[in-house]
Amino acid sequence: MDTRILQRIRANLQRQRQNLLEWWQAAPSAKKKIRVGPLEETSVQAHLQRLEEALAKADNQTLGLCEVCHQYIEADRLEMDFTACVCIDHYSDEQRRELEAELELSHKVQKALLPQEIPQIPGLQLAAFSQPAAIVGGDYFDFFHFRDGAPGLAIADVMGKGVPASMLMANLQAALRILVPESDGPAAVVRRLNRLFCHNVHLIKFITIFLARFAADRRALTYCNAGHNPPLLLRGREQAEPPRQWLHPTGAAIGLAESFDYREETVALAPQDAIVLYTDGITEAMNQTQEEFGEERLAQIAAQFRHAPPQDLIRHVRLALRDFTGKKGFADDVTLVVGRIKEAAGS
Repeated sequence: MDTRILQRIRANLQRQRQNLLEWWQAAPSAKKKIRVGPLEETSVQAHLQRLEEALAKADNQTLGLCEVCHQYIEADRLEMDFTACVCIDHYSDEQRRELEAELELSHKVQKALLPQEIPQIPGLQLAAFSQPAAIVGGDYFDFFHFRDGAPGLAIADVMGKGVPASMLMANLQAALRILVPESDGPAAVVRRLNRLFCHNVHLIKFITIFLARFAADRRALTYCNAGHNPPLLLRGREQAEPPRQWLHPTGAAIGLAESFDYREETVALAPQDAIVLYTDGITEAMNQTQEEFGEERLAQIAAQFRHAPPQDLIRHVRLALRDFTGKKGFADDVTLVVGRIKEAAGS
């Protein structure tokens, strides 16, 4: 294999390992708990060990050597999955079909970017706001339809800023637009995403994502939260208990662990309930005394305006954020998506 290709792969692996290690050492325990979700911390260590092993192989130029014929595998495959260790020629027919499907998906991911828009979903009012800290950013939200036609929504955040984060997020957008219409639920999509991105040398850090499916006929939200900041569910009825609920992670962030075990949770919704999805550019925004805006402040403002139209709720959060920081701009990418259940599910 061309030495320059191995050097490029090694450099990306080194950056991925260093970024993950630095984040793991510096992140507060509460942040780690959210990003890893229900998995054990050892799962992250296992992924770091896999990166160490790949770097060691890159150093002695054995990375990508086929275990059967001892020749180098295809370079593009190695960049897509740095753990690949068998040439396509040695695959069974079934394995070859599976790989061809993955390669076809990767090709589609590069070409399937479409403009996003807020859809009209029966029984649900929606509004969204997103502003990058720089010209481009790593925040993302979008809307989809699952295989049976049920509407879906997602919010995600690439751990990073600028052009590299935006390019990776574009890949995520395209992958979701391909995978969701072929899937029955959020967990199946997130498992496939982790498999697609976990060993990709271009995933320098990791991706958090909250993906949900809305069943308008029974007012139910089924979701998979891969290490994303827990969305806030606010009950509209005064007597509802509990009056608010955080939709905590059900799995680790994409690319953070080797595990593909993502589970779904379902919450029943009622008229006037509101759900607030956000990225950490909001909760981690700081004022002049280095105090964070925080989840509790966000929850208080959202609860105060939970009966307002979603666009108004977003406006009040933005005003509060500007008053808190004393700035018109943001230090990090900021994204808010708010949904509110209508009185009549079919209206």
